[in-house]
Amino acid sequence: MMPDADAQAVAEDALDDLLATGVVDEADDGTLSTTTEFEATRGVYYDSYVDVDDEEFHRSVADVFGVSVDEAAAYLAENDVSREEFVDFLALRSFLDDPPAQGTLALMARLLGEIGPETPVPEPIEVVTDETYETFLTEHPDAVLTVWRHYCQPCAEMKDDLDELLAELPDDVAVAGLDGEEAPRFRLAHGVDAAPALVLFRDGERREVETGRTTPEAFATLIARVYGDDVEGSPATDGASGG
Repeated sequence: MMPDADAQAVAEDALDDLLATGVVDEADDGTLSTTTEFEATRGVYYDSYVDVDDEEFHRSVADVFGVSVDEAAAYLAENDVSREEFVDFLALRSFLDDPPAQGTLALMARLLGEIGPETPVPEPIEVVTDETYETFLTEHPDAVLTVWRHYCQPCAEMKDDLDELLAELPDDVAVAGLDGEEAPRFRLAHGVDAAPALVLFRDGERREVETGRTTPEAFATLIARVYGDDVEGSPATDGASGG
């Protein structure tokens, strides 16, 4: 067994490699997160492997680690490898120009599980959580709360329309966003079972829930239905006054 000091040194070297190769980024405050470029690669493998049935997953493990399909489950258990770590291993092997030996790559994958990506909530939307969204609604009774998820193609597509979506919001309607995977209480309370999602509140009460990609045109219809033309700075009111 490797002494603790040596194991720590190896882990630090692996982290340095993750930083140097653009897999991980370090913020000014020292916070670590995976990069957008790496997440694009990881998303491909996540979609391919996380939700497949056990038989297909074990075949993939057997191919990668050189064990039989019958031995795959035992190999995963013996080495304490989750599906997510397997995804990270494959994503790293694909992303890195010169991947290291399998053992080092496995260690790097394990480190990634501890670091994780940044929030999927896009800028400039304020991030709220299960612990803070109720305070946000108390301060902003007219609000749209958005729900996002990593590795979510409809989310990525809706982010492309974000400027147009935000332009439809009346001045007095606030907007915030939650990481769907980290907000089970909000999702349960408001019937959100998919991402992206929009939950529209008027006077502190939930009025509409829309899941899946929403176009700017459909969003404008939702806004008009929930907030009408009597909310200050609404696009409908602004347009009427300019005629």
